[in-house]
Amino acid sequence: MMKTYSTKASDIKREWHLIDATGQTLGRLASHVATLLKGKHKPMYVPHLDTGDFVVIINAAKIKVGGKKYDQKMYYSHSQYPSGLKTISFAKLAVRHPTGSVEHAIRGMLPHNVLGRAMFKKLKVYANGSHPHAAQFRMAVGSQAGSEA
Repeated sequence: MMKTYSTKASDIKREWHLIDATGQTLGRLASHVATLLKGKHKPMYVPHLDTGDFVVIINAAKIKVGGKKYDQKMYYSHSQYPSGLKTISFAKLAVRHPTGSVEHAIRGMLPHNVLGRAMFKKLKVYANGSHPHAAQFRMAVGSQAGSEA
């Protein structure tokens, strides 16, 4: 008789993914990254554990949106006070906070609970091509190169 496999926290191995957002569509990129952050691409995925990987997105300022969204898409926030609704367009958000639209889209595709907030912490978004996580990627390449030598 075969027992059902149950993923344990000690079984989770996290990888690092580097994604260049240049010329990519916002929604398609966000859904792909949300899958990586949740860990749904792994055979050991379970909904109640954070099995996802780390994701570094570079060139977030060069993201594309379709149709008239660049001028017409609006982001809303409310201060919870009367008449406290604030709106900002995609174009203004892209100037003020270039990574904001990417982070907002990905956050909306993650679970809206403690688990989702833990997944979101593994996301690193940068407006240009430079990032301080080069050591994580070198370590992965160096470990393979070290075993050959």
